[in-house]
Amino acid sequence: MCTFVCWIIFGTNCTYALQISGECLIDELILYDNRRFHSVAYLQQIWWLEVDGELEFCFPAGAYSLFFHLHLGRPYRRMGRRLCGTEHVHGWDVTPTRFQLTTSDEQQATSEYYLHLHEQGGWKLYHVGDFVVSDSDEPIKLKFSMMQIDCTHTKGGLCVDSVFIYPKGYKPEKASIVDT
Repeated sequence: MCTFVCWIIFGTNCTYALQISGECLIDELILYDNRRFHSVAYLQQIWWLEVDGELEFCFPAGAYSLFFHLHLGRPYRRMGRRLCGTEHVHGWDVTPTRFQLTTSDEQQATSEYYLHLHEQGGWKLYHVGDFVVSDSDEPIKLKFSMMQIDCTHTKGGLCVDSVFIYPKGYKPEKASIVDT
């Protein structure tokens, strides 16, 4: 079993953790210069995938959307141009990938996507769900996950970058959002 764990501390009242685990045959951390972090997890071939994360933070009151930032194919550069190798992308068409979100005040959201249906070679924001913060003085704990646990076949060619939280309805420039 392969496991990548990333802990980032934003301040005294906020922690964030993202863990990726699965039965991996080959995987690596690749350097990529256009992401929030300087490396992303590239899963070349796996039997099952589970990505779990937690965040506790005092958000301003309002409605928010949570997204996973994913890429099918291996990004690389050649002679200054951004390219994508898709030769290892396979298996995402058999069973949908399930995304879940729960909050400390019992809000829940679930979504499912067949990852192969969306254009390969570009970063996509996969909408997990929405949550509402009513009290900006009270920290809210978020738990989010991405799972594809069908062990009847291998799947691969997936880059996992990070999770984004935006105010509900906000669409960042040049973002490719996948929604149900």
